[in-house]
Amino acid sequence: MKRFNAHRLCVAPMMEWTDRHCRVFLRALTKRTLLYTEMVHCGAVLHGDVERHLGHDAVEHPVALQLGGSDPRDLAAASRIGESFGYDEINLNIGCPSERVSAGRFGACLMAEPELVRDAVGAMIEAVGVPVTVKSRTGIDDRDSYDALSGFVGTVAQSGCRTFIIHARKALLSGLSPKQNREIPPLNYDYVTRIKADFPDLEIVVNGGLQSIGDALAQLEVLDGAMIGRAAYHDPWILRDADRRVFGADDGPATRHAVVERMLPYIESRCRAGVPLQRITRHMLGLFNGVPGARAWRRYLSENTCREGAGPETVQAAAALVSVQPIVARDLATSAGGP
Repeated sequence: MKRFNAHRLCVAPMMEWTDRHCRVFLRALTKRTLLYTEMVHCGAVLHGDVERHLGHDAVEHPVALQLGGSDPRDLAAASRIGESFGYDEINLNIGCPSERVSAGRFGACLMAEPELVRDAVGAMIEAVGVPVTVKSRTGIDDRDSYDALSGFVGTVAQSGCRTFIIHARKALLSGLSPKQNREIPPLNYDYVTRIKADFPDLEIVVNGGLQSIGDALAQLEVLDGAMIGRAAYHDPWILRDADRRVFGADDGPATRHAVVERMLPYIESRCRAGVPLQRITRHMLGLFNGVPGARAWRRYLSENTCREGAGPETVQAAAALVSVQPIVARDLATSAGGP
């Protein structure tokens, strides 16, 4: 069986969370994990402020751009622009279940139109030289059988797409909020593993419900990749050991304070460019979760980063409220092979 490496571990695209500042922060924890942008509609790329939507820092690589849309020509054009901005992959969102997204005929509702998805992905592949991938659910509404999922993957694969990221829950397109759609439909990892067995030449990546690197490694016993979502955002320190445990390279920071130090040059440069500090530090609030001083860290950042002139020294002052010694002891235990 062919094995893949590019998507061995990924952090999921998350609206309003995985912006460019979040991705730089996550990169301070792991050098090799594949990161994704928030979903950007192809219309925003073609007709909006493209720098605001697609601008990113060189340190973020490897990083993928996730697009939303359904028109093959527009998606192809947006993909070309994304490639010109240096993204390592273009991903098509076939998983967002919000009613607003469905009304725009993109996201999870397109699982009911596999031929359209095939044509759109084919146009994207023809337009760019970087990989084009698809992120979907296991199904939607009453189209939730394994045969429906298998038929969707088989049809879209006719485009030449080789990588499918499958959120192991179906989506209900009405009656549930996006948050409820991440929690109420039950996880169905069996469908994902069956897809891998039935399409061994495709790269199959699972998303949904993974809370730790240990959870990801368990999935990697049978699948090509694992994607962690909100767990990595709320408790980002779980990514510290990703490079060693998943990729066999120890690039992770020794302590949480080392992550803060890694972020200071970026914070300084972005603040000089006029970016409010709070836009960056809002993604860092969970860094010290579970250790003494975490509350003081969060409170200091929340109360001080909006003040005029706030910059790197504000983050340093917040980190100083967290005692170093207990953190070093715990972090070294983790790096030695703990959970």
